[in-house]
Amino acid sequence: MRRKIEIIISLISIFLCSPIFLGIAILIKFTSKGSIFYKQERVGLNGKCFFLYKFRSMFEDAESETGPVWAKKNDSRVTFIGKILRKTRLDELPQLINVLKGDMALVGPRPERPYFASRHKSLRGIRLSVKPGLTGLAQIQGYYDTIPRNKLRYDYLYIKNRSILLDVKIILKTLLVIFTKPGT
Repeated sequence: MRRKIEIIISLISIFLCSPIFLGIAILIKFTSKGSIFYKQERVGLNGKCFFLYKFRSMFEDAESETGPVWAKKNDSRVTFIGKILRKTRLDELPQLINVLKGDMALVGPRPERPYFASRHKSLRGIRLSVKPGLTGLAQIQGYYDTIPRNKLRYDYLYIKNRSILLDVKIILKTLLVIFTKPGT
């Protein structure tokens, strides 16, 4: 039942947000070099890797000199439009495609990159026993730059108490957070 609901919500959301998708795509294309979408490998359910989609919010090849690093507040790699997208969390909208494909759920722990998952045991284990989510308890309780240890606590709390009712509460609070809490 959960999967059917996610498919329906994803399809409706993609349809309703299509004018926003188009506007964002135009803004990204005309304000910075590079692709509109950003594709990055992430670790999902049972350790299976998939490609996560986002609107590109950083300069093209932003990690070419630094290698993989976690997002931080006032990140110099972020474009002007990227700052707006991150603040409003609109950069995450293409992940509805990941939900539709079945790589992600609407709610769950955020998927991590293989680089970080291989180096931090806490980013594996129980977190990989559920599908990663577009939003989660950590996203409504914290900010982009919440320290990983605190994000993990929220992830474990979610997994321990996971239910459709909790998912509905998190989705509703996510909508509230989008309009009231700034991103990076």
